[in-house]
Amino acid sequence: MIYKCEPDCPINFNRFDQGNIESAEVGLLRASLSTLGEGMVGGMSLRSKRATLGGESPATPCAGTVSLLTNSSLKPAATNGTSISIKSTAVAVPKKHGPYADKGHLITWVDAMRSQSPPRFRSPHEEAPEAFEIKTAAYSAWLDKHPSALSSFDKVVKHAKSKQIVVFLDYDGTLSPIVDNPDRALMSDEMRATVKELATYFPTAIISGRARPKVYDFVQLSELYYAGSHGMDIMGPAKSSSGFKVNGTRVKDKKGNDVVFFQPASEYLPMMDKVCSILNETTRTVKGARVEHNKYCVTVHFRLVKEELWEGLVTKVQNVLKEYPMLNLTHGRKVLEVRPSIAWDKGKAVNYLLNSLGFADSSDVLPVYIGDDRTDEDAFKLLNGMKHGCSILVSSIPKSTKATLSLREPSEVMEFLGRLVNWKKWGPEKWNGVQNGRYFMN
Repeated sequence: MIYKCEPDCPINFNRFDQGNIESAEVGLLRASLSTLGEGMVGGMSLRSKRATLGGESPATPCAGTVSLLTNSSLKPAATNGTSISIKSTAVAVPKKHGPYADKGHLITWVDAMRSQSPPRFRSPHEEAPEAFEIKTAAYSAWLDKHPSALSSFDKVVKHAKSKQIVVFLDYDGTLSPIVDNPDRALMSDEMRATVKELATYFPTAIISGRARPKVYDFVQLSELYYAGSHGMDIMGPAKSSSGFKVNGTRVKDKKGNDVVFFQPASEYLPMMDKVCSILNETTRTVKGARVEHNKYCVTVHFRLVKEELWEGLVTKVQNVLKEYPMLNLTHGRKVLEVRPSIAWDKGKAVNYLLNSLGFADSSDVLPVYIGDDRTDEDAFKLLNGMKHGCSILVSSIPKSTKATLSLREPSEVMEFLGRLVNWKKWGPEKWNGVQNGRYFMN
């Protein structure tokens, strides 16, 4: 899944693995896909292959350490100086429609929706002590496999020696709390200040399922790279405050700043507009359902929908998609998501940014990805396959994940990012001295 730059074309995908499309446990439930051929995504030549159902074993983290897997074949050429076209002749993933009215199919969907949308972790004051103790024990056992990134911080930075850290962050549930109204998912001023300072030391990107302009409005930091619609709409500063620059089509934003952008699914925008309009009308009768247009992704929120209505909601959405074979239906935390059927996800977006920033040689970089959703698993998988990588899931309950480390909630994310800033600001020796009590910092 690493890009190789050829002299006579912008970027050639020498190896482009579609990855684990479906999981036997609680992974994405996508429509059946036929084998991918070669095509073009945003001016990029693609060759994809489909993974078999359940054919991939999850990465096995070493208890108490950061998983640093080696793959000598993943050594692409750097992309410095390469201009990336945004020609949007995206390769479509053909979709075989199953029996949407089939009861078993719907039950499978509802079970998967339930597994990816667990209830929040309750305190001892909110439920029986016995139940709380059982949940606490289960989470502790899960932590043995996915240790806290805070308690493992020294191990993380130990592997960062002589390497450039690049930070990738999800937004909802990672930088902001999960809330009932998606328009109120606001990050705190403290979190914004932490991320702003982080970006002065490390290239930093936010990769979200939200529309890119919406994420920018929430974060309001021009020095970051933003990848909206699960990485299908990427924009960032031509030169960030950390001194790095990404390749791509250069334009001026509304404020006159130089920015670059990359949109591999741009030809799907009219279709997404139409589907969003239809879904708005179709789901209007489902109390609590809300449709959000995220440009190259249409999100149907069911956080406020009673569970007995989920099956009917899925049926309505699937019936709409019968007329749109070039679109896929997936699910995440209390959301159903309609996306273009192209070989692109958050992992591909991370890979694109790493290569465009000039970090194609994975031995010189330590990418850190922090996210809380099923859609972040593609990025976790990418990092686990690199020589060095740090994948962190944000969750207060046990979850099936490829991430090697974990954090409980956004407040711990902010603490972890703050530690990265201080480690870089003070230097490794002084940081170690502070931790060992040799230095005292005011």
